[in-house]
Amino acid sequence: MRYEAASVDSEAMTGPVRASELTIVVPTYDERDNVTPLVELIGAALPGVDWEVIFVDDDSTDGTATLVRDMARRDPRVRCLQRIGRRGLSSACIEGVLASSSPFVAVMDADMQHDERLLPRMLEVLRREACDLVVGSRYIDGGGVGDWEGRRAGISGFATRLSRLVCKIDIADPMSGFFMARREVFEGSVRRLSGQGFKILLDLLASSPGQIRLRELPYQFRRRRHGTSKLDTLVAWEFGMLLADKLVGHLVPVRFALFAFIGAIGLGVHLAVLRAALSAPTLGFAAAQSIATLVAMTSNFFLNNLFTYRDQRLRGWRLLRGMLSFYLICAVGAVGNVGIAAYVFASDHVWWLAGISGAVLGSVWNYAVSSVFTWRRR
Repeated sequence: MRYEAASVDSEAMTGPVRASELTIVVPTYDERDNVTPLVELIGAALPGVDWEVIFVDDDSTDGTATLVRDMARRDPRVRCLQRIGRRGLSSACIEGVLASSSPFVAVMDADMQHDERLLPRMLEVLRREACDLVVGSRYIDGGGVGDWEGRRAGISGFATRLSRLVCKIDIADPMSGFFMARREVFEGSVRRLSGQGFKILLDLLASSPGQIRLRELPYQFRRRRHGTSKLDTLVAWEFGMLLADKLVGHLVPVRFALFAFIGAIGLGVHLAVLRAALSAPTLGFAAAQSIATLVAMTSNFFLNNLFTYRDQRLRGWRLLRGMLSFYLICAVGAVGNVGIAAYVFASDHVWWLAGISGAVLGSVWNYAVSSVFTWRRR
């Protein structure tokens, strides 16, 4: 399969390559058709600026990374950072910024819904004014959300209001994905960033240790030119996880709290199955507890894979291997689960107390070992 690379002007390839003043970080997943026109638009918008663009690709299936590398061989302003085994817009932006050395860094999407013609105005504000961060805003005079339907606009407005719970600064569009900042703004906040979800600007504003001097510039949100949107039904969940991390993450890790919540659901599943199994006249308590343990363990695995470890979600054969590893790693905990529950039941014959006792022991094992082995980062 062949991919066409963007044309490169003679100025870019003659003389010594100068250090970039501006790095534009563009996270991608299956955005091959947008890469070439986006680079051309950026080049047209920034004449006379020493810029580079880093595409942070989450192992696209359509050859996005291959195309970017092909372009990079012809144009030193184009770079590819390909990530294997992990996904996430916010974490991709963080890695892209850390891979650069420019004094100014910008973040924008690959789908060309952000207006690249705003980039020189953003850069000029940072050069000339006492400003740390310039945001492309849809919600100030002159900005807009384009042809969004009422439902999507309403959801965006509601999320914007929620985001102010954690935002440390007055801003009209904290959910914007289009902004430019001085490098030191990222460097001062990077160790506090959660990297969760898809709203890196909100994460940055909520994590900054000091007051950020901010200015918003209006732009009109455009329609996606190629490909399909990456927004799915769990984006709201990721947004909620980000808010939770900024609200209570300093008290208890949000991933642990979510794992415990799913464990509580699993406990309900466990007790329901145990009660049903005990109604079968041919099953003793140990057999019923074993069945309930297996069902609860399976439900916990799939719920944690879908929600708790969404950024490390297992798919395909890895899903099957992960489930098997989850069973094997938790086998000792399951044996202890059944043993403790049977002992408690034999002592006082209170089935629900026996079930809870065994399930608690099993849940401790599940969390301790699965976070290290089943959903380990590759």
